[in-house]
Amino acid sequence: MKMTKSIDVFLTDGCGRCSKFATDACTVRVYAAEIQALRSIALSVFEEETMKWGAPCYSYKGKNVAALFSFKDNCGFSFFKGPLLADTHQMLVAPSENAQTFRMLRFTNLAQILEKQDEIRSYLFEALEVEKAGLKLQPKPASEFPVPEELQAQFDASPEFETAFRALTPGRQKNYLRHFNDAKQSATRSARIEKYKPFIFKGIGQDEAWKFN
Repeated sequence: MKMTKSIDVFLTDGCGRCSKFATDACTVRVYAAEIQALRSIALSVFEEETMKWGAPCYSYKGKNVAALFSFKDNCGFSFFKGPLLADTHQMLVAPSENAQTFRMLRFTNLAQILEKQDEIRSYLFEALEVEKAGLKLQPKPASEFPVPEELQAQFDASPEFETAFRALTPGRQKNYLRHFNDAKQSATRSARIEKYKPFIFKGIGQDEAWKFN
């Protein structure tokens, strides 16, 4: 599947990243009214709207600030520098326990969005001001992420694998460690490690691997 590059196509058929594209099972269609409402709020704040990763993204001078998303159980906005927002209304959610960047506003129905539209707009305005001010996130270095025991066992069994992992850039190491640690079950952690082992040997990052599937 190819990711959607047209906002009009996105609104009618979805992001194009899975087999549900252009079907009624697509979450963009499921949350069509909610996404239209969220987009309307975003356009009242941002002048720049482009397609990134198959979804509408809102920017300031080309710098990504917020993006629309739709998942199976919710839709909303994802903020690229979420930890820098004050979260005055206590509505932001981290996508995972170890997330250092994104924070999300999640909604399950149109009524929630209409009730909270002023608060939503305030988060978008604040995120825009953060970008205008040039504020930077200070993510933790890879060395501060624990190596899960399942990954250490793989290292012990294959020194070549550990060498390949340590040869990755710090950012790629960090993304892998975060992704592995986010899994709550040992079996899931092991499955993730096995899935990405070929990419690690090739020096490919976790967030780049989808290009090679």
